[in-house]
Amino acid sequence: MLTKLKAKTENSVPSVEDESASTSAVVSLLPIVLPLLLVYISNQWSRSSIYYLQDFSTTGTATAFTAMNVDIQFTEAQYGALASVAFTALFSISSIFAGGLADRFDRKLLTVGATLVWSAATFATAISVDFDQVLAARILMGLACAFCTPSAYTLIRDLVSKERASLANSLYGSGVYLGGGLSSLSILLDGLIGWRSTCEFIAGFGLISAITATALLPSDPKTLLDDGKKQETKSNVIERTQQGDQPQSPFSTVGEILSIPRVQWLFAGSFLRFCSGLCIGVWAAPYYKLAFPDDASSYAVVNALIVGLCGVASAVFGGYLADKSAIASGKDENAGRLVVPIVGSLLAVPAWYLTVHASSFDNAMLWLAIEYLVAECWFGPTVAVLQSEVGKQQGGTAQGLFTLTGAIGNFAPSLLGILYGQQSSMSDSLNNSEILSNLLANAVCVGYALSAACFVLSASTSTTKDQGNQISI
Repeated sequence: MLTKLKAKTENSVPSVEDESASTSAVVSLLPIVLPLLLVYISNQWSRSSIYYLQDFSTTGTATAFTAMNVDIQFTEAQYGALASVAFTALFSISSIFAGGLADRFDRKLLTVGATLVWSAATFATAISVDFDQVLAARILMGLACAFCTPSAYTLIRDLVSKERASLANSLYGSGVYLGGGLSSLSILLDGLIGWRSTCEFIAGFGLISAITATALLPSDPKTLLDDGKKQETKSNVIERTQQGDQPQSPFSTVGEILSIPRVQWLFAGSFLRFCSGLCIGVWAAPYYKLAFPDDASSYAVVNALIVGLCGVASAVFGGYLADKSAIASGKDENAGRLVVPIVGSLLAVPAWYLTVHASSFDNAMLWLAIEYLVAECWFGPTVAVLQSEVGKQQGGTAQGLFTLTGAIGNFAPSLLGILYGQQSSMSDSLNNSEILSNLLANAVCVGYALSAACFVLSASTSTTKDQGNQISI
């Protein structure tokens, strides 16, 4: 079946008319996706900027003006807690809870409210005077950020036609790369105005994003109309009627979602992709600093451009191709969508291997750009398949589980760090950059290959039930 889908996809080479239609499709989605995208960029920038506002160098060049750890006076271990556990713990726990609320309440209101809360937490970080205050702000930020994607992806599902679902999800998901690029560029902002003003600037961007979402984001289809009647998508009404208006407990909803075979393999593949991506996110910068110390200052800017440009291009084009593949696949559209993450994961294996075995900085950055172009196409199609496979009243909870899957993937870079520390202390024949290069090559490439296998199994599994109609644009 997968071979046939690939053949159909290959026969559908985009023409000039296709490219024009793709541009038109993107423009038509902007009223829905743009305000959500700004919010998602704010989310990623707020949570990731802390990585670039520290300086633990022993050269004596770090100052309280530019380095948070010097100003607040906390250690590497305390920073590690801020960067990982302090945020991830509550973020993980809140994800399913946030998804359940997104299934029941006004998602536009949840989106705006969460944006205001994490922006307030970012501002609180800027005015903190000790570690405990930074820690409290970080925990609050983790709680608020968990509400972002469940509300957004289910809104996109209900407001966008299924023929454009992958493209819309990919446009929104590009916020990860744009926010990540801005986080990397925070180094430059920090050097100009200091870490405190940088946090205030990021908080201000969050406030602008919340105002934009309030003004431009369409109303949630579940909101009350002037006559007091509840407006819902047709599919929501059908599903609610079939369930006899009986509310489901969160545990039963989770159980139903995890009982779907295609979703099981989808989560398995996504977990492995998250593991590989997080290993890159956490350990790529230390590796390049070790391998190419003379180019360390160039890496921040080049990496920001690669993440921002190549990541976004891969995500958007991957969503477009997934929608084309879904149409070409016939009845089982979700199997067609999964061709994109399968092929992308397989192509990413050699690209990443060559990245961490490049002999020069220029070659390493070239292969890193190629790796982002082929690898980051997976997210939008995967979310589109997930939202299509679960019930309309389960989309938020399903997205919360998806977010939780990514949070659990944070253990992968931690495990890699443990292995790196052990091998560094035991090896006499390899230097640290060679050890880290081998670990990154093995961990990331194996994760990519296994994720492709899981996506193949997901595509090969029979679909659930036909979904109801949607409000489409």
